[in-house]
Amino acid sequence: MALRHAVLAAMLDGEFTGYQLAKIFDVGVSNFWYASPQQLYTELAKLEKAGMISGQQVIQLDRPNKRVFTVTEAGLEELAAFAAATSKPLSMRDDLAVKVQAVDHLDPAPVLAQLDERAVEAAAKLALFEQGMRRLRGGLDEEEFLRTSPRVGPYLTYLAGCRLEREMRDWCLSTAALLRSRMVSHSEEER
Repeated sequence: MALRHAVLAAMLDGEFTGYQLAKIFDVGVSNFWYASPQQLYTELAKLEKAGMISGQQVIQLDRPNKRVFTVTEAGLEELAAFAAATSKPLSMRDDLAVKVQAVDHLDPAPVLAQLDERAVEAAAKLALFEQGMRRLRGGLDEEEFLRTSPRVGPYLTYLAGCRLEREMRDWCLSTAALLRSRMVSHSEEER
């Protein structure tokens, strides 16, 4: 998957500035695709040049002018071709997992601190995703929303993000607890 597909999918609900797109990525897309604001602005320029989005200047009296972008028919065709292609399985690259794998040969204290920190970060992201889901549902419960909403894709990706962050939080907490328990056992054995 290229960044272009994530950008096009994020822009399906209307007209967005680069700043708005960065906010959408920060809250709603970061559970499955990370991109810095600079990468997003670069991608917007590429997509516009390729004709997959169109941009227009909006004149503002009290603020600097802004540029807003919408997905074109060519952008929709690109997304359709992408959706029809076979997806690759999820692969994980996580430096913390590498550190945990090597922890038996390291001072575990820095790894424990990072596990604790990652658990807090995962819990914070989980809360953001849950807030986004409540916002999308409005006053509906989940079942009603999923049955009747005209657009459920963003909600479904929030669900995936919630599950991943919940699992990451739980893994970090249980791994840290296990490592701490082993440290206590080893120090008792050495006495």
